[in-house]
Amino acid sequence: MRIESTDLADVLLLIPQPFRDDRGLFTRTFDAEEFDAHLGTPGLSASFVQDSQSRSRRGVVRGLHGRSGRGEAKLVRCAHGVVHDVLVDIRPESPTFGEQRAFLLDDNDFRHLYVPPGFLHGFQALTEVADVCYRIDRPHDPAEDLAVAYDDPDLAIAWPEPVTVVSRRDAGAGSWPELLATHHLTPRS
Repeated sequence: MRIESTDLADVLLLIPQPFRDDRGLFTRTFDAEEFDAHLGTPGLSASFVQDSQSRSRRGVVRGLHGRSGRGEAKLVRCAHGVVHDVLVDIRPESPTFGEQRAFLLDDNDFRHLYVPPGFLHGFQALTEVADVCYRIDRPHDPAEDLAVAYDDPDLAIAWPEPVTVVSRRDAGAGSWPELLATHHLTPRS
C-alpha cells in the first residue's frame, strides 16, 4: 500500500496495490503497521472503533457532515461502484481552513482517504450502485453532528452529476456562514 499526502493539510490518500490475474484480484485495503509508520503515531490505527457502510443510487448526495467537539477521524473507501468524495477543512488553525477538495474513489483502484478530525465530508454516487465504507475512531454522538447544505452557494461544490436524492436532514442543513458563526470558526492568524 502506498500512502500519499494531499494538498489538504493532514488528509492522506491510501493507495492499495492490487494483484490481478485471471481469477480476478486480491488487495489489502488497509495495513495498520504501514499506516501508523507513515504518520509516526504508533497505535493510531487501533483507535478506529466503528465500521459503517452506506449504499447509494446514482446521483444521490450524502453530506456534508462533520462533528463538533473532538471531531472524528475516519478512513473512507468505495467498496463497490464510484463516488465523487468531497472534503471541506473546518479547522481554524489549519493552513487549508475553508478549502475543499474532491477525490474519485472506486472499486477498481481501491483508493481511500484518511480524514483527520475537523472536516466536513460528503459524496455523490456516480454509478447505479455505490457502497461506501467508513472506519471511524469514535462512537457516534448525534449531539455533535454538524451539517452544511450540499448546495451551499458559498462553498459552491461542483457535483459532477445532477443531484437526484438527498435525505431530509441534508436538505435542511444550514449554510457555511451559519456553521462558521454558530461554532465561532474563523481562521487563526
